[in-house]
Amino acid sequence: MTVSTLVGTPLTELKSAYDKHGHCPLPYRFTEDSVELLRRRVARISAQVRPEVVHEKDKDTVRAIHGCHEFDDVCRALVSHPVLVELAETLTGGPVYVYQFKVNLKQAREGTAWPWHQDYAFWSEEDGMPRHDAVNFALPLDDVHEENGPLMVIPGSHDLGLFDLPDRSERTSDWRKHVSNDLAYTVSTERAERMFEERGKVPILGGAGSLHAFHPSIVHSSSSNRSADRRALLLITYNAVNNAPANPTRPRFLVGRDTTPVVARDDERLVLETA
Repeated sequence: MTVSTLVGTPLTELKSAYDKHGHCPLPYRFTEDSVELLRRRVARISAQVRPEVVHEKDKDTVRAIHGCHEFDDVCRALVSHPVLVELAETLTGGPVYVYQFKVNLKQAREGTAWPWHQDYAFWSEEDGMPRHDAVNFALPLDDVHEENGPLMVIPGSHDLGLFDLPDRSERTSDWRKHVSNDLAYTVSTERAERMFEERGKVPILGGAGSLHAFHPSIVHSSSSNRSADRRALLLITYNAVNNAPANPTRPRFLVGRDTTPVVARDDERLVLETA
């Protein structure tokens, strides 16, 4: 299955919207059976004791899991889905590999906020990624609404450069500061407020299984989960093969080392349909 076999927005229109705004909804969704399979795998991984599983400050509540495509067959199949690969190649301009795979989990009334930040700040400053020629695909495993901590983006902020980078003497090599709510690279609240007064801010809402693309340099955040509904958001980052960092040092579950182009493969367990 490829994009051309699905009825939906033409690739040229999707790329135009992505290039202009730094994000765009994708006119496809995974079926409920596919999403339920992913939920079960996420639950199984979350129960394991391993460095890829990150907890909230209470040390009991799982905040995120990383690099699941390296050790789970369903997650591995997901990153090779032909439609995702074709979309990633279109939005980045060429062959891609998986740079990051993670699931951010905001448990009901417990999941804490992510401050305003830009993903590319970490990838540029920590990993040495040459350019921001990558793309994030967001796939909610739960319905996302205003109260359970949706992703919030500032349209057009992806073209403005990186903001508020700390002095090199103040930077930390502790990768845990890159996955907790006490992030090492943030955009100040004051700057973000000025930006969304000019450009607005858009919550990324949608049902479980929906898809959204957003740019590595877009300024974004998310609020705490104030609701009785969990919000699990699966995120795949594809990077252009010719944009791979030369000598990354962070753990491989944060920075993919295999830069072989992803080969598209159908898997009957993961079914995508037009939204």
